[in-house]
Amino acid sequence: MRLEGKTAIITGAGRGLGRATALLFAGEGAAVVVASLEPEEVSRTVGEICGSGGRAEGIALDVAREESARRAVDLAEERFGGVDILVNNAAVCYPLDFLAGTQEQWDPAMRVNFYGSLFFARECARSMVRHGRGGRIVNISSVNGFLGMPNSTQYNCAKGALDQLTRCLAVDLAPHGILVNGVAPGFMETRMAVVNGVNEHETPDFQEFYVKRRKIPLARPCDPEEVAQAVLFLASPQNTYVTGHTLVVDGGLSITF
Repeated sequence: MRLEGKTAIITGAGRGLGRATALLFAGEGAAVVVASLEPEEVSRTVGEICGSGGRAEGIALDVAREESARRAVDLAEERFGGVDILVNNAAVCYPLDFLAGTQEQWDPAMRVNFYGSLFFARECARSMVRHGRGGRIVNISSVNGFLGMPNSTQYNCAKGALDQLTRCLAVDLAPHGILVNGVAPGFMETRMAVVNGVNEHETPDFQEFYVKRRKIPLARPCDPEEVAQAVLFLASPQNTYVTGHTLVVDGGLSITF
């Protein structure tokens, strides 16, 4: 198993890509700290892992609060002896008209998508350095971080900042044996695809433009489990020389822009 003996903290692990990554990592032998906002979702993911013979602890928290990162690291150190892997997955995404938007409407995207990742990266890196055994940090970004998408400037800018954080931390933490990378999914089948009760991937416009006309060359959104496999490689001991890179997992979407 590729992660035997490792401990991973995964934010936003109650559902979607975070849950898929937590289950995959546990299946590969990692002890997982399941961190997410909703206690019920945390309990469900922990139950799935433990029910399959894996090891997991759960913690309900808001990544936008600086102290949350310390709480998660304290739990990992207390129960599993430290932290080897961080997956910064927690995110919020919501439509917002740029001309009508206010700072109060922008702030959640920046606080969760950027600052939350920064807080967790800092606390986990401090723990990794204390224990002197290196580590892996994987930031979940998005193709929105480098493509111009409408009505989501706050989300796009936060993800673009996250990509730069990945590059900067890769340089700063390399002397400590910590590799820092990102994964940028394209359209993915998660709750974020549902807006006002409608799955945008099922609308006639999406099906016509992205699927039938193959704006996505592979002609479909991705599943969280597919993206989790990319996260696994970057977080695993098999990755020994990739750092500062954001791996795009989008079915070819970005090459058609």
